[in-house]
Amino acid sequence: MKIIVDAMGGDNAPAAVVQGALEAHRACGADILLVGRAAEVLRALDGCGEKTLPAGVEIRDAAEVVEIADDPATAFKMKKDSSLTVGLTLLRDGAGDAFVSAGSTGALLAGATLVVRRIKGIRRAALGPSVPVLGGHVTLCDCGANAECTPEYLLQFAFLGSFYAKKVRGIPEPRVALLNIGAEDEKGDTLRHETFALLQEAGRQGRIRFIGNIEANDAVLGGADVVVCDGFAGNVMLKSVEGTARFLMKELKDAFLTNTKTKLAAGLVKDQLAELKRKADPAEVGGTPFLGISKPVIKAHGGSDANAIKNAILRAGEYARSGFIQEIEANIDYMRIKPQPEKI
Repeated sequence: MKIIVDAMGGDNAPAAVVQGALEAHRACGADILLVGRAAEVLRALDGCGEKTLPAGVEIRDAAEVVEIADDPATAFKMKKDSSLTVGLTLLRDGAGDAFVSAGSTGALLAGATLVVRRIKGIRRAALGPSVPVLGGHVTLCDCGANAECTPEYLLQFAFLGSFYAKKVRGIPEPRVALLNIGAEDEKGDTLRHETFALLQEAGRQGRIRFIGNIEANDAVLGGADVVVCDGFAGNVMLKSVEGTARFLMKELKDAFLTNTKTKLAAGLVKDQLAELKRKADPAEVGGTPFLGISKPVIKAHGGSDANAIKNAILRAGEYARSGFIQEIEANIDYMRIKPQPEKI
């Protein structure tokens, strides 16, 4: 297994990216191909205590960097020697099994779509993060790749999320729900009404386990395994969950540090608080796959530290080994649903 890593992508690159890549290499043994400005990558390696390249770690020089201010739609074309463009090209050409980047989401999506390409038959790739909820995680599909969607896109997102939950998360019959402003069938706008009809028909035909509409609060309480939504609504939900988790952890910390009595109480539940913090930390998930791209492309958070990069690389290896992409390729026809008239 070889993971290609964009060494220059993200707010803390290349230092955090290189450190995280080394930690992932030690943890899982996967070969790492660091793509970026070679001199800067070597300095970052030196900062990690590595005077020479460890066995299984390579560097591919790429002189340019896609900056956050660059136009996402054209940045990878204009900067053909960027770490992002070179890395995606290497993935396309079979030089690695997956690509990980903490760089611009828009540029990464555009590059993955036009360089690596979507799976034949997939209309749009979707970001499918695993979001911590009560009792485990929910796959949110989409969470920011497609702000405007059609019912057909959302139907495909439902299938992508369902197959992902089966192949990668190991859920035999994932519950699929449509994010909406109410649980009743008639809730929502035209997009939600038309999507509901398609998902209901898919459920009726036994192709997915559709459980209906779901509100965001019930999704956070573990009411579904896959939540389908357009990228705008999904991103709002994702950021709300992340912000609420940080808010609650800050409030808990302040409450436990109020006085001697609360500090003693904190000592009694220290392990439980550490586990809660770990569950709520996006860095523990690490990265989010672009579901629907023909090879594994993983987006790490722009502010990723070394631990987040390590976990993104581990997720990339897990995703590449899962057989998810092959499953989608084999089931494209299965994912096409045409509503059938009701029998009278």
